[in-house]
Amino acid sequence: MQKPAFHEIPLGEPIPGRPHSVSVSLPTLADIVGYEKGDPAVSRRIHTGYPRFVVHPLLRAYASEFAKRHKARDMDAWLVNSPLLAHEMVDYLGVEKARIVRELNVTCVFLPRDSALAQRAKQFLQHTGGFLSSREAEDALVQAGLIPKPPHEKTAAGDPTRQLSNSLLPLFKDATDRDLLIFPSGMSALYAAFAGINQLRHAAGRGAWMQVGWLYLDTIEIFRKLTPDPTIDHRIVRDPTDMEEIRAAFSRDADAIAAVVVEAPSNPLVQTPDIPAIAELCRASGALLIVDVSVASPFNVDALRFADLVVTSLTKYCACEGDVILGASVVNPASPAAVELRTALAARHVAPYKRDVARLAVEIKEAPAVVKTINASAARVVEFLKSRPEIARVHWALEERSAKNYLAVARTPQSIGAIVSFELRRDIGLAAFYDRVVLPKGPSFGMKSTLLSPHMYLAHWDLVSDPVKRAELEAGGPHPELLRLSVGTEPVDQIIAALDKALTAAGKSSA
Repeated sequence: MQKPAFHEIPLGEPIPGRPHSVSVSLPTLADIVGYEKGDPAVSRRIHTGYPRFVVHPLLRAYASEFAKRHKARDMDAWLVNSPLLAHEMVDYLGVEKARIVRELNVTCVFLPRDSALAQRAKQFLQHTGGFLSSREAEDALVQAGLIPKPPHEKTAAGDPTRQLSNSLLPLFKDATDRDLLIFPSGMSALYAAFAGINQLRHAAGRGAWMQVGWLYLDTIEIFRKLTPDPTIDHRIVRDPTDMEEIRAAFSRDADAIAAVVVEAPSNPLVQTPDIPAIAELCRASGALLIVDVSVASPFNVDALRFADLVVTSLTKYCACEGDVILGASVVNPASPAAVELRTALAARHVAPYKRDVARLAVEIKEAPAVVKTINASAARVVEFLKSRPEIARVHWALEERSAKNYLAVARTPQSIGAIVSFELRRDIGLAAFYDRVVLPKGPSFGMKSTLLSPHMYLAHWDLVSDPVKRAELEAGGPHPELLRLSVGTEPVDQIIAALDKALTAAGKSSA
């Protein structure tokens, strides 16, 4: 008899259950709403989470120690991953009384204690991927004698950076060491490209950034908050499959566009634009094309043929155990802007922490087999969901509207990735299904563990909770109650059985 793969995971339990887990269990919709509203009954049980959204407890402990040593207990201490980012953070916040302290290769920004200021500081570090590594904080606490030596974890010996590069470079044809940079997170890699390109191109009158489709939350927020003038420098093409609209946007703004950013496919709608056609428009106009392949990973997507720069979160798929935060950028050596991009990225490169690299160098060796299993299982889950009367719509890499576009960059027709997003029938309440389904429920994707989340509630609570903005979403964006499923490596029959049981019960409850 097959052992059950799934069980209920209590609120606040890390997924997987390790000190550096990147996900956390949020088993009911009420838990998610309580977390978003700051309900103490929920918040006190959530000590960790996706590290860019929830400040890791090891960072909080080390920040407290840092403040104590520097006699700044009346200030908030923020541990960041580079001195350059610390100064940019202070400039962005516009705080005169901020202090930046550098000690033992760790940079801390001390800010006056103010809840609104703390929220802005946290969001800046979230958007830019600027938090210190939890493993670095852990090692500092051990060195200070404040915590015991951490549990053993398997890491690469020798030169883990070389080993990691050797695993990644074959995925990017013709790229060499000078083209590949490893960053502390995927958002750190994207922000470095954004800031570097702005510095090089804005003075020449190219300050606009074109967003094609609904992109990941923090990418959108970088454009909304950190472009030189967001009212004119953030251009949006809402439908990534509408080449007529994309061509019209280029026709209006060709001389002003610094770069175009697309996801292949997108998060959470799993849509892909016509990347070869957009690449031609970029080349003709002098704009740069940045493609984020995080949703399906470079194991499934080969976009460097068309992009000037590819960025990706190595937390997804590469760190298949779900306990490492890292990212990468890869310059297309054939790009006319290759030298310019290498220079811009090198100037803003933040070296990742050595223990994170050593851990990922081990996990990435499993990734090809993990991705193959996930691809096959996700295809079966898609067919199951499409057959169910309780499901109104399924979004996946080969959805009809953008399947051709995805196949233009996919490594094989089977390379679909883990993400399957879906909408329930209108008469079925979100909680009626979500609360019943016995699957791991929390943020992140591309792990061995299956993960389910009501993506918009977690990533865009401000939109979901506002009646006017919610109506706008329903009219032209991701549905407010969209569910994002990341298919894992558990037996696919058990994944489907868990979905089937919850859907059946939810459908009966609505009758």
